[in-house]
Amino acid sequence: MKEIPTLIIGAGPAGLAVAGRLRKLNLAFEIVEASDKIAYAWHNHYDRLCLHTVKQLSHLPHLPFPDDYPLYVPREDLARYYEEYARHFQIEPYFKTEVCQVQWQGDRWYVLAKNGKEFLADNVVVATGINRLPHSPTWEGMESYQGKIVHSRDYRNPAPFIGQRVLIIGMGNTGAELALDLSEYDIETYISVRSPITVLPRDINGRPVQLTAKKLAKIPFGLGDWLGTQIRRIVVGDLSKYGVPLSKVHPAVQLRETGKTPVIDLGTVAHIKQGRIKVLPDIQAFHENGVLLKNGERHDFNSVILATGYRAQVEDFLDNTDNLLNKDHIPKQPIHPNGLYFVGFDNYKLGGILGTIFTDSEAIAEDIKQSLV
Repeated sequence: MKEIPTLIIGAGPAGLAVAGRLRKLNLAFEIVEASDKIAYAWHNHYDRLCLHTVKQLSHLPHLPFPDDYPLYVPREDLARYYEEYARHFQIEPYFKTEVCQVQWQGDRWYVLAKNGKEFLADNVVVATGINRLPHSPTWEGMESYQGKIVHSRDYRNPAPFIGQRVLIIGMGNTGAELALDLSEYDIETYISVRSPITVLPRDINGRPVQLTAKKLAKIPFGLGDWLGTQIRRIVVGDLSKYGVPLSKVHPAVQLRETGKTPVIDLGTVAHIKQGRIKVLPDIQAFHENGVLLKNGERHDFNSVILATGYRAQVEDFLDNTDNLLNKDHIPKQPIHPNGLYFVGFDNYKLGGILGTIFTDSEAIAEDIKQSLV
């Protein structure tokens, strides 16, 4: 049993941000990580992935990205940056230490890991993130399907799919980008879109839309939202005639109210308009060679990629979450009583998840500092 002031659960960007701030404040902490490396997910995402947010708004506290990093930081560079961040702030996690229980016991937190390690902590920072576990829905007939079904978490590049006919289920940011990745290799690519989506270009005339959106957000009386809608209408256009149902809600409003991130277009829209990516409606069931759509059509596919998202599921290890989570099972706020904190879950702001991590980690570190006075 190790007794400590603060335990951070997770050594991804959220956990690192809090650890870096605590180190800067000379406050003691320990950090545990379920995997065997810093920022494990970023070492294992698909090859072409880059940040969709600009680098000046995406780094961790007290250590900007190197000057030679591009505006949109690639996955490999980001993984190296996180490892350097850990070295810089002497952050040394207990690796292969997956937490299975966090329980309030009188006046401290009891934390148990699957490898048997136990901790008693005054403060617990849950930094396991909104993408902790892949979500894989099931459909009738999946067991009879003879092709390959993979979750997007296990996708790396188009090589295994060359010469195939591939269906991607889900057009969030990952689904849209994987469809583009396959299409650029002339793979016959289809994407199933279940519900209306919002699409934004990453850049307009070489200027990041993220920076433009921040300026528009400052315009009063909803004029910024209106202007953004007009720009999107001109640049993206009407995709409904290609089978893409578009949401009527402005992206910033959608983000604030639902936490649902707009699809940041890197070229997928052009491929849809060119017919290189074909859009299908929702799936009804699988059959031996493919899928049955809700409109009655049957299509054959060699492989299906589930771009169906992830779940946080902190209730898997955290006791008594009844008043902590919202309707989507996401922590309602970063700071809770009795020294319980959440970072890396709030996706309801224009700055993106990394921007929120930057600001929330500051509030959490300051609250921990005050609690230990």
